[in-house]
Amino acid sequence: MMNVIDCNRTFNIMRYRTLLLLLCITLLAGCSQFLFYPHPTLIRTPADVGLEYRDIEFTSRDGTQLHGWMLPAATQPATATVLFMHGNAENISTHLGSVYWMPERNFNVFLFDYRGYGRSSGEASLAGVHEDAARAVPVLLEQPEASGVPLVLFGQSIGGAIAISTTATSEHRDKIQALIVESSFSSYRKVAREALGSFWLTWPLQWPLSWTISDAYHPGRAIAEINDIPVLLIHGDRDKTVLPAHSEQLYRLANGPKRLWIIEGGHHIDTFNSKENRERLVDYLNGLFK
Repeated sequence: MMNVIDCNRTFNIMRYRTLLLLLCITLLAGCSQFLFYPHPTLIRTPADVGLEYRDIEFTSRDGTQLHGWMLPAATQPATATVLFMHGNAENISTHLGSVYWMPERNFNVFLFDYRGYGRSSGEASLAGVHEDAARAVPVLLEQPEASGVPLVLFGQSIGGAIAISTTATSEHRDKIQALIVESSFSSYRKVAREALGSFWLTWPLQWPLSWTISDAYHPGRAIAEINDIPVLLIHGDRDKTVLPAHSEQLYRLANGPKRLWIIEGGHHIDTFNSKENRERLVDYLNGLFK
């Protein structure tokens, strides 16, 4: 007869297997959803850090209502206009710290939230956020500050992957004069495998689950199609979220004018916490446009 200890052990094994099965079903139903961690509440506005700005409401290609902020350069005309695409968590209010310093250095900045983030409606999906980015380009070009000045796409982490695809496929590609990508990855499936492989419960599932992610927006393939636009790739050498090897692979695949900055001591999307790195980027952009 099975004793109480054996019964409990059997029950725990069954519960573990049930939980694992439920996790597998959930992940297999939509593995790409682990890429997005939106937050609906804006915790601050540019005015809270002393910046002039205006709200921009616009509609994505499928009718989804989106929201962004336009930060005009301190002096007009600006050196360039930057379209900023943030990482996968929270919203523009928490990613403002990556670009708030740029208007003072004479750059317009337009940052927007993908669907499901901040004041943007809908639910984030891989196809949806790419639709949103594609629409953000002409919306920005319609702004008076953007008239007659170079356009730069700047993305961080997943925003960098989106910026690469947007640059490669945009109907307004002739208006894009530089691409900056920080802490991004060369393949959605590869970065998914690395993330799944870092946790013991999902380690055995890293290969099958990664194949549930669409390969339609492969950053490595997209960057190989950009041969006429300067590309700057930036990655911290201590980044544990996305390994520096991803940017090194993107650099090898890029065919046009390209640079790779490996930031000593840098972590994930923290390059521009440093004033020195901000000045380095300003010098780079000034060298392109002045």
